[in-house]
Amino acid sequence: MKDILTELEERRGGARLGGGQKRIDAQHGRGKLTARERIELLLDEGSFEEFDMFVAHRCTDFGMEKQRPYGDGVVTGWGTINGRQVYVFSQDFTVLGGSVSATHAQKICKIMDMAMQNGAPVIGINDSGGARIQEGVDSLAGYGEVFQRNIEASGVVPQISVIMGPCAGGAVYSPAMTDFIFMVKDTSYMFVTGPDVVKTVTNEVVTAEELGGAATHTRKSSVADAAFENDVEALAEVRRLVDFLPLNNRSKPPVRPFFDDPGRLEQSLDTLVPENPNSPYDMKELISKMADEGDFYEIQGEFAKNILTGFIRLEGRTVGVVANQPMVLAGCLDIDSSRKAARFVRFCDCFDIPLLTLVDVPGFLPGTSQEYNGVIKHGAKLLFAYGEATVPKVTVITRKAYGGAYDVMSSKHLRGDLNYAWPTAEIAVMGAKGATEIIHRADLKDAEKIASHAADYEARFANPFVAAERGFIDEVIMPHSTRKRVARAFASLRNKRTERPWKKHDNIPL
Repeated sequence: MKDILTELEERRGGARLGGGQKRIDAQHGRGKLTARERIELLLDEGSFEEFDMFVAHRCTDFGMEKQRPYGDGVVTGWGTINGRQVYVFSQDFTVLGGSVSATHAQKICKIMDMAMQNGAPVIGINDSGGARIQEGVDSLAGYGEVFQRNIEASGVVPQISVIMGPCAGGAVYSPAMTDFIFMVKDTSYMFVTGPDVVKTVTNEVVTAEELGGAATHTRKSSVADAAFENDVEALAEVRRLVDFLPLNNRSKPPVRPFFDDPGRLEQSLDTLVPENPNSPYDMKELISKMADEGDFYEIQGEFAKNILTGFIRLEGRTVGVVANQPMVLAGCLDIDSSRKAARFVRFCDCFDIPLLTLVDVPGFLPGTSQEYNGVIKHGAKLLFAYGEATVPKVTVITRKAYGGAYDVMSSKHLRGDLNYAWPTAEIAVMGAKGATEIIHRADLKDAEKIASHAADYEARFANPFVAAERGFIDEVIMPHSTRKRVARAFASLRNKRTERPWKKHDNIPL
């Protein structure tokens, strides 16, 4: 018996070494942790239960039968994050470059199936050279099986991808279908075709970092949600994100202990909106002053900064926030901000996370660039996302809510549950100047008359009371009481039920 136990420990030791000490040292030399070190940091201490430690590939071509390392380049299993179950796979770059074989993919598929069966999030740590070329179509078939699981798990359990090394070719499509993608600066990159192929086909000379690095995907393409300085910081942020999310689409978001008075009044909010209607202010100040302990977990903070998306807690409960940011493009909606917010709204609706919308929007960004690139279709994505969402929806209009953008930002007409406005709110088709020049076109040459008409228009429409008279605004509230009113609003909506007509699925304007 002792011999068998000794053999088991020796085999386990070999599996834990992955590609060997030399390759582990090379991984550390690049500023990267190993697959197992990453799992240890991600999960609660001692909670990891590994599966398929001794799985090896079955390829016999190109001399591969002589290299059959245990684990086949990916570590899989489950553990807990702050006591809550998650499933995880971590690709091991020290084993055949973390390349994906048929058995490597089978290991990933197994834990994804278990995650859906048991209702727990899936976290994928990607660090792979791509498909294992020696296996040919078997490797591609493995990718396809993983893709199918990503699709089936979408909206059932949260899926989080952490890119901690190369992720190229077909490998990028699995993370692309997950709910959140995090990257590590300087050590991770994602692209469909690498710099060498790009140079051959298009004659463009570009580095891997410029083509698919963290800065590119967080600022330009919006493929990634955030980028961090190193592996340790990225994994700590994943733990923080998981703390906001429900385990699956049938469970409620977690309720955490909180040490903040739900009725707290913030007198400084009474002066947040400047006297000059054209002066900007920072919407993040309102978000942080509303949130429990001022904690705001921002999503896609580097992309489309004219809209803010992220999570806060109110009375210990997770709330998704979408807010116009007057500091950037005056808070206008455009193609990028519409896509960013629509994706976030749909995620929250999938997982029963209530939505808080903070509105200060002068309209959609005008211009040929926006129109040629389809702002109509992209703006409709956000409109559609809000309209189909059945979670509790609370809206607060702080200043401008003009034109179609007023409708789009979770208005009462898109089944907003409780819609509040500050006394500084202006709800109208457009600003006073533009409206006056259209209505009183005959007086355009008379500056005094135009000024008088504009003043009349402002007095009539540059306030929230016309909308309140119609019942489109449920209450005009004092800015300092916003946290209290919003917290009570969500408390009143905890048992909300909405019936919708049967359909196979909707057809959102993609």
